[in-house]
Order: sequence, then C-alpha cells, then structure tokens
Amino acid sequence: MKPTCSLFDFIEEIPEDINTQIETLGPARIENPLDLPEGCFVTDEMRISLRVSEEFLRQALAEGRSFPAAELAGPRPYIYFDPAKSRAAIVTCGGLCPGINDVIRSIVLTLYHSYGVRHIYGIRYGLQGFIPAYGHDVLELSPEVVSEIHELGGTFLGTSRGHQPVDQIVDALERMNVNILFMIGGDGTFRAATKIKEEIARRGLKIAVVGVPKTIDNDIWLVSRTFGFVTAVEEACKAIRCAHTEAVGAPNGIGLVKVMGRYSGFIAAAATLATKEVNFCLIPEEDFDLEGPQGLLAALERRLKERRHAVIVVAEGAGQKYVQPEKPEYDPSGNIKLGDIGTFLRDRIKAYFQERGLEVYVRYIDPSYIIRSVPASVDDRIYCGFLGQYAVHAAMAGKTGLMISYLNHHYVHIPLAEATKRRKQVNTRSRFWLSVLESTGQGRLRND
Repeated sequence: MKPTCSLFDFIEEIPEDINTQIETLGPARIENPLDLPEGCFVTDEMRISLRVSEEFLRQALAEGRSFPAAELAGPRPYIYFDPAKSRAAIVTCGGLCPGINDVIRSIVLTLYHSYGVRHIYGIRYGLQGFIPAYGHDVLELSPEVVSEIHELGGTFLGTSRGHQPVDQIVDALERMNVNILFMIGGDGTFRAATKIKEEIARRGLKIAVVGVPKTIDNDIWLVSRTFGFVTAVEEACKAIRCAHTEAVGAPNGIGLVKVMGRYSGFIAAAATLATKEVNFCLIPEEDFDLEGPQGLLAALERRLKERRHAVIVVAEGAGQKYVQPEKPEYDPSGNIKLGDIGTFLRDRIKAYFQERGLEVYVRYIDPSYIIRSVPASVDDRIYCGFLGQYAVHAAMAGKTGLMISYLNHHYVHIPLAEATKRRKQVNTRSRFWLSVLESTGQGRLRND
C-alpha cells in the first residue's frame, strides 16, 4: 500500500546533470535477517528513471545514452552493520510538523523488530542534544517508549533551530558509539547533515547519516511531497471554511486567512483548490500589486459589489515587498524573518474601504501554529511509516549522506547534497497553478 501522492506530485522536470550516486561505508556482507518472500529484496542496480525534458529524453534515447535514475529504496539482501553491535540515534530539527512522531516510531519499530537493534537513542531538542553545555538528557528508545507517540502532535524528542559545532556533534556520536544517525528535518537540517557526514569521513569513522525530509511547506527539492503537507492542507481548509462562514455572515464581509509558506505557496494553493471558497490566493512565487485598476484592492472592491463577500488566502511569504524592513533580521537558523503580510493586508484593506466610505467587516484568521502542531492525518501517517522503514533499510545497508524521497511514484535514495541545491516552488505556469487561477477567478492582480 502506498500513500496517495499522485495528487500532490509537484516535481516536474529534473536537471539531466543531477548526481544520483549514493555513498556507502563499505561492502555489505552480512545476510539480512528479514524473513521476506522471494523477490522482496532490492539491489542497487534497481533504479527509477527521473523526469527530464522531452528534448533531452529523445536525444538520449536516439544516442543510446542513459538518463538520470535514482536508486530504489528498500531492504537489501545483505547489510553492512551487525544489528547486535549497532547503536542508532534519532534527532528532530527545525519547526514542528504533523507526523514527526510517526516517523520516529516507524524507525524505532523497524530497527527493533525487523533488524534486532537494541540500542536506540533519542536526542533531545535537536542538535543541541549533542552539545554537553546544554545539559539535555538522551532518551533510550524502545517499542514500549514510542508505542503511543503517533497520537501526539509535534515531536516528543523536542526540537530546536540554529547552528551547532559540527566537531562537537561528531564527538558526541563517538562517545556514544553511535554508528547510525537519523536526521528528521528540512533543507537546513540536511545542510548540517552533509557537514556532519563530511566530518565523519574526515575522521575515518563508519557512521551512516540518513535524512528524512520534513516540512509542511513542501518546499524540499527532489521530493514529490513532504510528510505533514496533506495534514496541513486539511487543517488550513478548516480555517478557510470558518473564514467563509464569517464573510457571508455580514454585508461586505471579508475572510482573510494566513497560512504557512515562507518561500513556497503549496499549502495556500492546495487548500484553495480543496475548498472552492477562496476568491484570492496569494503566494510568494507570484507577485501582486495592491494599488491600481488590476491590483488586489480594486479586484476585491469589484468582488464585494458583485457578491457582498470575499475570502482571501495568503501564504506568509507572499507580498514581502510591502512588509520587509530595509534592514532584514534573521532567525537562529539564518532565515530572514518575514514581515507580517496578514496583519498588513487586514489593516490596508480596512483603510482602503474606509477612504471610499464603504463599510466592510474583515475577519482575520492565522491558524499557522495550530496547523503545524496537530497529529498527522491518516494519509500522512501511512506515508511516515514508509519513510521510517525505508530510512532504516538504507542505514543498515551502510548507505550514507542520503535522504529518503518519494519521487516519480517510487521511494528512492537521493544524495543530501543534491536535495539542498535549490528549493521547490510552485511553478506558476503549471497546470496546478492555472487550476488555482481558474478556481478563484482572480486574474493576475498585476497592472503591467
């Protein structure tokens, strides 16, 4: 059984020069203890073709050349690590996201029951947990400890942002005799994971580093969709329906909903398509004007004259040209702190209609932290289970410096270095975004 990713398969063309080679710590010579039927093991030669341009594909086929293909994820017939002597650690980094606990639980259960690994550690509060100065305890993980954590939102290990000294992190791994590290996080976490892997290699250690992509924004490159995204869209839809109810409940009612999405507007766009009640969807990838005959305010005024109510959904990273200070500020992870586009739009809309002597009722809803803190939906829960299992299979085979990805309708291994080269964003020329425009009828909201 596979999660229904096809509806959210946002990856389009993939560069033909992508490096899909996965590093290994050495030859896998230990027979896999999994008791699987014949044909259930996979080999490194089993690969999944990635999407490239039609022109490149035609040329490659005509010339008999190969084209980019990723290593298929799954249990190998032989593994690198001896389960009886293996020690694994799990760390969660960055912001909260529905499904983190499901991934942790899946990793622990697969290590313990499928491979017989008995030493599994949970690192508290992100990468801080490796640094002695913070004083965070390490948790011993077992099936009993994680048996019910999937019913909770957030991460029961805790998380944090910010950079930590890579040498001290690897020192901690050495002290704990850990030889497998699972890192659950986004692109910032994966950049840290790459540095950790490089320090491990510099010291000549045999420690596997495997990443599981996590962000409700769905903006990690080379992943069809990240876990927690579907849950976030479902929760955003609840807020949008409430905003619609508020809007139709008053003359010239306006429901304004801000959702997460720093650089990518997937949540806003998908929730717009799902509810069918949104009249304006604003995302970071598509610039919009406020003023002028084709700007948002004029379009909103026309909508109110026609229907007496309107619903606006805005991603947090949209319209930053209106709210960013001249001197930007940064959070502990190095991300630019966003200006509050939600409250800006609320106040600007009120002022605009007050200037025109038209009374409006703006109901502003910001469900951001509610959305990211809830337990995972059924679909995401299934998805998280697969991700955790495939992460363990990769690690036990001695593979390192990779993330588990669902791409082109298969679970595959993708090098961390490739996953952090760019950010996935909504293609505003895609059928996906054009469908949003058709659903809302908003037009381009530009005067040019």
